[in-house]
Amino acid sequence: MTRVSPAFGEEEQAVWTVSSDVSFQFNQFPKYKLGPDNEILEEIKEDSKGPPLKEVVVQETNQLTEQHKRLSVRDLASKFDKNLAAAAKLSEEAKLREVASLDGHVLLKKLRDALECLKGRLAGRNKEDVEKAISLVEALAVKLTQKEGELIQEKFEVKKLVNFLKQASEDAKKLVNQEKSFACAEIESARAVVQRIGEALEEQERNHCSGKQQELEELIEEVQAARRIRLMHQPRKVMDMEHELRELRLQIREKCTISVSLQNELAMSKKAEENISRLYELSGSETLGSILRIQPCSNEAIELAKCSIQWYRLSSQCSRREPILGANKCVYAPEPIDVGRVLQADIASNGQKDTLTTDGPIKQATDLGSYVETLLRKPNSDFSVVISQMNGRNYSSHSVHLFHIGKTRIKLSRGWITKARDSYSKSMQLCGFRGGGNSAAKSLFWQARKSQSFVLVFESERERNGALLLARKYAFDCNVFLAGPDDDALM
Repeated sequence: MTRVSPAFGEEEQAVWTVSSDVSFQFNQFPKYKLGPDNEILEEIKEDSKGPPLKEVVVQETNQLTEQHKRLSVRDLASKFDKNLAAAAKLSEEAKLREVASLDGHVLLKKLRDALECLKGRLAGRNKEDVEKAISLVEALAVKLTQKEGELIQEKFEVKKLVNFLKQASEDAKKLVNQEKSFACAEIESARAVVQRIGEALEEQERNHCSGKQQELEELIEEVQAARRIRLMHQPRKVMDMEHELRELRLQIREKCTISVSLQNELAMSKKAEENISRLYELSGSETLGSILRIQPCSNEAIELAKCSIQWYRLSSQCSRREPILGANKCVYAPEPIDVGRVLQADIASNGQKDTLTTDGPIKQATDLGSYVETLLRKPNSDFSVVISQMNGRNYSSHSVHLFHIGKTRIKLSRGWITKARDSYSKSMQLCGFRGGGNSAAKSLFWQARKSQSFVLVFESERERNGALLLARKYAFDCNVFLAGPDDDALM
């Protein structure tokens, strides 16, 4: 600010004292302009230091897009739950405010009544002051009423928000459960695929040797046929080629037998290593038609005659085992119902128990399927058998009987004499013989009715297993599950 001195006629700078804690927003004077009705308006200066509005909008849009991409269904569910809790908290606060507002109305009413009483007792200037106080109280009451209206509106909005968040939370939980079920279904399908691949690999490994031999034989036959056609007019060369092919076939068979023997020796060595610390071991092929035997493999093993033995049949998942009723000997012959299942045997003696388990599930015999198909083409099938036991006692006569399996009944006869004959029923039982012995693989147990039972010995293991499968097929057609004691759950 400047002023002119009358004595010297030149400008003199005037200094104003300014407090030290004052801060100026701008380093120059503001600019003003005239608005409507000659109103003085201050021009607002735009801040040139900030980024342009377009860049800010683009940046915020990108941030929101990235944030939206990062949000999953579970995140949305958690956010909805948090918002729901916050809305509940707001609702509680609104209730507290409502109570406080009611208390305020009561207090204001009491204060106004007290002032009215005081107004009647006073006069002059004090009375005017009391009237002003009454007007202030009334103004406070009006403001409190307005606040109550705002509070009611806020409460309505909070309720609306709570309902919306509840619905959104339920929808989010439904989405989470749906995605979880989809994920579980995909995991189960992947497990099924892995299991099928494993079964296919095992099957391929089993049939590797026989498949290779068959492929080589087919290839040799094709080469032989082609060379015969080419060398049709050269008999000497054809004879030489045939001799070479015979030698190749013999070599292939020898190598296959050597490979099978090596695999058996390897399996036996692995089994021997596992059985070093065991007292007993299982011997015999794990195939239908063979016999499994329990043998001691240590000098510390107790005689099997002094031990109690029980054979078990494991389920397909190997999670539950079922005792085979009557299989309490050191010898057991698997039957068709055991195919695809793992067998176990418990040997108990002097309070100690040793458990033996087969290396894998019992396998099907190679020629049994075609044999049963041949039997099914016939209207009836007859088998030559010898009675070993009748009604639990040894049968002295070893004469040959005829075991007839029909589509509706089973009959045992010798010539024109009928020993037993009965239709398929729930009381009938038919299974492999479980009492042991060298002929267990050829024997079966047949209970025609509760008071009559037989142990029959067939001529071969294939006939015994074929008779079991055939009788069970015919019984199943009659809505009867034909099996041994306590075997109904396995059918």
